[in-house]
Amino acid sequence: MSELITTGVWRVRPGHEAEFIHEWTRFAQWASTMSGSTRLRLGCDLGDPQRYVSFAAWEGAAAAHAWKQSPEFREKIAQVLRHVDAFEPTELSVVAVAQTTADTTTV
Repeated sequence: MSELITTGVWRVRPGHEAEFIHEWTRFAQWASTMSGSTRLRLGCDLGDPQRYVSFAAWEGAAAAHAWKQSPEFREKIAQVLRHVDAFEPTELSVVAVAQTTADTTTV
């Protein structure tokens, strides 16, 4: 499989949650226009409201790396990072997929 998942664990500064979500959404909207990207998602840890996790599937490592090397990447990610105390990015290679299939039986 050539699909790559990019993830990030964000430790958001207390009181900056709304600003972080706003800037992350702007960043993700821009990223979703890049070739090979899919839907980007952000979740908040229910047990730790300062911890957020983002993830996105890419059609391959080349697409993800091209995105990170684009001239706008550093400028746009800097706007998100203004609201966090820590950020840990990770790249994951997809090794297995399980999904349900729709019932295509006709009557």
